[in-house]
Amino acid sequence: MEAMPWESPVAPRVAADVEIALPRVQAAIELLDEGNTIPFIARYRKERTMEMDEVQLRALAERLAYVRNLDGRKADVYRLVQEMGKLDDGWVGALKKASSLAEVEDLYRPFRPKRKTRASVAREKGLGPLAEVLLAQVCRTYEPATALLAQNPELLTQAPDVLAAAYVSEERDVADAAAALAGALDIIAEEIADHAEMRRLMREKSRQKGELVVQAVDKAVRGPYEMYYDYRERVARIPAHRTLAINRGEREKVLSVKLEVPVPELQQELRTRWLTRPGAPAASVEAVGRAIDDAYKRLIAPAIERELRAAMTEQGEEQAIKVFAANLRPLLLQQPVRGRVVMGFDPGYRTGCKLAVVDETGKLAEVATIYPHQPQNKRSEAQAKLVKLIERHHVAIVAIGNGTASRESEVLVAETIRDLARPVQYTMVSEAGASVYSASPLAAEEFPELDVSLRSAISIARRLQDPLAELVKIEPKSIGVGQYQHDVEPKRLDQALTGVVEDCVNAVGVDLNTASPSLLSYVAGVKPAIAKNIVAYREAQGRFRKRNQLLKVPRLGPAAYTQCAGFVRIPGGDDPLENTPIHPEAYQAAQKLLQRLGVPAAVLSGSQASPEMVKLRQALAALDIPVVAAELGIGVPTLTDIVAALSRPGRDPREDLPKPSFRTDVLEMKDLQVGMTLTGTVSNVVDFGAFVDIGVKQDGLVHVSQLAERFVRHPLEVVSVGQPVTVRVIGVELERGRISLSMRPAE
Repeated sequence: MEAMPWESPVAPRVAADVEIALPRVQAAIELLDEGNTIPFIARYRKERTMEMDEVQLRALAERLAYVRNLDGRKADVYRLVQEMGKLDDGWVGALKKASSLAEVEDLYRPFRPKRKTRASVAREKGLGPLAEVLLAQVCRTYEPATALLAQNPELLTQAPDVLAAAYVSEERDVADAAAALAGALDIIAEEIADHAEMRRLMREKSRQKGELVVQAVDKAVRGPYEMYYDYRERVARIPAHRTLAINRGEREKVLSVKLEVPVPELQQELRTRWLTRPGAPAASVEAVGRAIDDAYKRLIAPAIERELRAAMTEQGEEQAIKVFAANLRPLLLQQPVRGRVVMGFDPGYRTGCKLAVVDETGKLAEVATIYPHQPQNKRSEAQAKLVKLIERHHVAIVAIGNGTASRESEVLVAETIRDLARPVQYTMVSEAGASVYSASPLAAEEFPELDVSLRSAISIARRLQDPLAELVKIEPKSIGVGQYQHDVEPKRLDQALTGVVEDCVNAVGVDLNTASPSLLSYVAGVKPAIAKNIVAYREAQGRFRKRNQLLKVPRLGPAAYTQCAGFVRIPGGDDPLENTPIHPEAYQAAQKLLQRLGVPAAVLSGSQASPEMVKLRQALAALDIPVVAAELGIGVPTLTDIVAALSRPGRDPREDLPKPSFRTDVLEMKDLQVGMTLTGTVSNVVDFGAFVDIGVKQDGLVHVSQLAERFVRHPLEVVSVGQPVTVRVIGVELERGRISLSMRPAE
């Protein structure tokens, strides 16, 4: 047999899977294979990909990796079976068509080296031919016994005990015909269980008709899993978040879980496919039928249950990752609060509340600790210290962490700032991940002399000033806007979330002269070691004046420079274009455009409200983009981006997003009344709804059914993290700490 041609084109298969036109997919694959990063391709190679965005490119890259891995596994399996001398055209054809790793493993299963089984023991006793004849008697499409039957056609009609008697052998430890028949049936059971088509059929039928049945291990134990104490649902319909919740309850030994399927129906399905020869000896039909039932109960069903549970978990994890990524993006891209002195307030009881004042640039000004709450209860002293810090540093906003003692701390701050002569506001800031950062080597390097909890207060203040710059210092999964993120396979989660952070950082751009190594390490083409080298070079040589100075940074070569140059900014540098997302390879086109409009590049460094800048924006808005693009010898997408960059040089795209909400007074849960209308901010989005911070300690839940008057398939269609919303209180459970909200109009 000829060697299998594994050169099946990858691009058409990927294009079909991701539902993107083949030419675009081919171009993207070529760019990825050339070593280009996804942010670079999305931003600066729009002409080649016909403007594919980061989300499309990441989906494509993920599918490309899967397809190539699949092809590699097919090649391995083909080689292994070829070395055994067991290739046949039907099997090879099935392997070629296999579109998933599961299908490939099903096809390889009969050839996979096995540990000792009942069937392998029976084969060692020479009972394989007996099993083949028995199967040939009842299955007209079964071929392995063809040669034997051609020489002995009478075997087709002999009773099983007669056939088995010929295999009795003291030497082979086959004591009698019953033992020989039992061994042959073990071989048949394993052959049926290893049959790729049978496994696929049983897997699909079990998925369609199976139910996940969940029970409490001890119903007397109260807790978060009570809704699952007596629960069942069709496998095909169970939502992803429910799968992960049940899995967690099972791991914690609170729930017992099993898969229930219509066993007789599935066994009959197998019988229908194997007992196909008319006129077969009744005793043979009965014996092989027993082997089929045994194959299902002993070999197929347990494996299928494991596979289905694993597939459900994988789907749950994929959905959890998608939700987390969708929540993480708007959280990272929250509007920064620039030019304001901020006090970070990390609440606590016994160990006190940690305070950190940072100036307008995020530089630490002063730290302190106060003890206003139990057990010390030094409230007056704490308020006096708060006032002192606020007055001394002209604090404009107090950022309060939303963890332990946050409600009492909010009351303290609200009372303190109420009587101040100058206006001071406060806001609640998610402190998720702040403790992770404060105990990290990075925080120790930044503030070696400070206590861990004081570092946390600094992080809380800075994440209000510039959420993106501060949150990149924390493992994405610790930021706390996910759905069962700690139940997800860590490597897959980290890969997906790192991609989101990378996209956000590159969409905003980073100031080359102020960015931390953490922030720089997410710039396209910049590895963590290179990011440290950039900062070291900056500290040794002074501020960067030109982007191409990056080429002097150790280990940052031309390829990395090409990838990263457009994503770094140099405000006040030698070339105004370098405070825009215009790539150095497009400088010439941008300069020609400015010359065509009669505007010097220096205008870009001036005030956005200057007459020259207003005139430039008007001229750019009036351009016939296709005509000018042809004149400049560049693509329409590139010129469109250049025009946008020149219209708003130095623009931060986050400026167009909603601002954080600031407060001067406190609202408590006991103040809430059904029917009350409030404004709030979406703090997290999950499959079943959205959590909204309405200014009380406990976030309220807007169930997916209450998000809009129309049917909402998923909450992310309607809301996103950080979005200001107007909600109506429809339920308050003080004893359980639950608030139910609605975004639908009152009836």
